[in-house]
Amino acid sequence: MQTAQKKLCALFVVLLFLVACSTVAVTGRSQLSLVPESQLIAMSQQQYGDFLRENALSKDRNASQMVERVGTRVAGAVERYMRQQGMALEGYAWEFKLVASDQMNAWAMPGGKVVVYEGILPITRDEEGLAVVISHEIAHAVAKHGSERMSHLLLAQLGGMALSQALSDKPQQTQALWMTAFGLGAQVGVLMPYSRVQENEADHLGLVFMAMAGYNPNAAVDFWQRMTAKKQGGAMPEFLSTHPSDATRINNIRSLMPEAMQYYRR
Repeated sequence: MQTAQKKLCALFVVLLFLVACSTVAVTGRSQLSLVPESQLIAMSQQQYGDFLRENALSKDRNASQMVERVGTRVAGAVERYMRQQGMALEGYAWEFKLVASDQMNAWAMPGGKVVVYEGILPITRDEEGLAVVISHEIAHAVAKHGSERMSHLLLAQLGGMALSQALSDKPQQTQALWMTAFGLGAQVGVLMPYSRVQENEADHLGLVFMAMAGYNPNAAVDFWQRMTAKKQGGAMPEFLSTHPSDATRINNIRSLMPEAMQYYRR
């Protein structure tokens, strides 16, 4: 009996993957997608609003304008590309905020809410360095990595239950899964580590996206080298606590450079 149940469960999982998959732009990777993006965007709006109420924005007008300028430029390029590919981003309302904090960190939520912390600006140094960070975070959002992670959690812990049903039948457990998926537990914005596949994909898409926006993707190598040096210097940047950076990563970025440069227009 148990064997039959296991076989049925395995068949269910296979069928679920076949009917609930989406494709990531540019890379073409198939990913599990059990959660409607519209639902995640609605949930993100609340969390993002809570974050802005609880955290002070930067008073550095020039730096804040630079974050807005770079983010808007990259997002605009991404939107144009997605429309050309027939993959328009529904429900996205881009916002780019600079937070008054010494943390060396940045993150993005579904729906295009991107936050950068003042502490990372000495490492980004200029607009192209900032474009590396913002493009990487935009890539996580556009590739729906949060949705993918939430889908895997729903499958593993709630048997693939739809999000709407999970919210209705098991609201507390579902809220806990949301917190795990987007790292919004003890402190909003402290993201849980993405998988190596997702991180590599965000690096890949980030290079392409910044190139589409007219930023030289070669700046990514310099940025990650500075981040690695900061790590080796004994001060672990928050950005690295969830975004591992090492020689392998930098070499991988270098290997992707020829493709990214095909999109680069000065």
